[in-house]
Amino acid sequence: MISNRVNNIKPSLTIATNIKAQELKRAGKDIIVLAAGEPDFDTPEHIKSAAIKAINNGFTKYVPGKGTPDLQLAIQKKFKDDNNLDYDISNITVGVGGKHIIYNAFSATINSGDEVIIPAPYWVSYPDIVILNDGKPIVVECGEDSSFKLKPEDLEKSITNKTKWLMLNSPSNPTGSMYTKEELIELGDVLKKHKQVYILSDDIYEKIVYDQNVFHTIAEVCPELKERTLTMNGLSKSYCMTGWRVGYAAGPLNVINAMNKVQSQNVSSTASISMAASVEALNGDQSFIQSNNKSFLRRRDLVVKNLNETPGLSCRTPEGAFYVFASCKGVLGKTTESGKILNSDGDFMDYLLEEVGVAGVQGSAFGLEGYFRISYATSDAILEDACQRIKNACSKLS
Repeated sequence: MISNRVNNIKPSLTIATNIKAQELKRAGKDIIVLAAGEPDFDTPEHIKSAAIKAINNGFTKYVPGKGTPDLQLAIQKKFKDDNNLDYDISNITVGVGGKHIIYNAFSATINSGDEVIIPAPYWVSYPDIVILNDGKPIVVECGEDSSFKLKPEDLEKSITNKTKWLMLNSPSNPTGSMYTKEELIELGDVLKKHKQVYILSDDIYEKIVYDQNVFHTIAEVCPELKERTLTMNGLSKSYCMTGWRVGYAAGPLNVINAMNKVQSQNVSSTASISMAASVEALNGDQSFIQSNNKSFLRRRDLVVKNLNETPGLSCRTPEGAFYVFASCKGVLGKTTESGKILNSDGDFMDYLLEEVGVAGVQGSAFGLEGYFRISYATSDAILEDACQRIKNACSKLS
């Protein structure tokens, strides 16, 4: 009864871990949940007010799936102002969150057996969205020695005559790594030689960057690739609008038109109220983003410092997003007080959850074993508590 496509994929482990941890909390367990990719800040008041105004004005009917004219203009302006990318309104589309944009793109373009290159560590949903659309994920491991980023020579080796897409995500979920302008140009030099390969640039964490790092997107620094690049973004992370479900993209007209056709037969559109709120988010006051980033930066440094002080763990400092992707290789093979040997990063995550009530996600869920991801999008006090619990758990291993 169930399709092979569905049987071939796994449920999202980040969502599953979060659900499991929340169930334990509701059952009265003392659990710190660091598994979800969600800012703890509320949606800013001026954005909420725009939504309320839209409701009171009766803006509650069907809207164009590709976005209202006001929202398309706001997205057009955002791409020009932030990324120096000029797009006609017809080259812009809106979806029900970033995940839906990616799904529409692959549904609209992938034929059976087409290959999608996915650098690992990757966001958990990338490979499964490819599989759901009868494509073949080509996972390229990018180790810590390359800051978890794809090297040009590894990209070159991975391209075949079946390659249709390359996935790029910067800043990255789960690692927080960010490609420099020079690194994107080097990848672009490879892609220029392979004209059948399109690029999906997932820029959802674009505005959450730290220190002196500067965000760039590949269509900006490699204009020759613009006609082969779908540049995707959304309101969930930087604008604290995860529940509003708004993602958007701009790219080649034939791809955008095909995505709109797919969307006309699946969800039609995201909510009219969410679109109205998104116009205000993109056009209105942006100062809260920097304020939030100051908190994220402080939390990042807190977590990185504490994990690097924990025996058996190590953690590089991420350039963006709100995750750390820490190595737990130093605790693998060790034994818990109950006699269980930690053979994998999944065992270590189970141990942290059961022993000290800290929920994170194992690195193998993101395509690279021996690591774990925790989100620092929560309060300093909770993070201090979580880090102390992790230290205590690791100190009990032998």
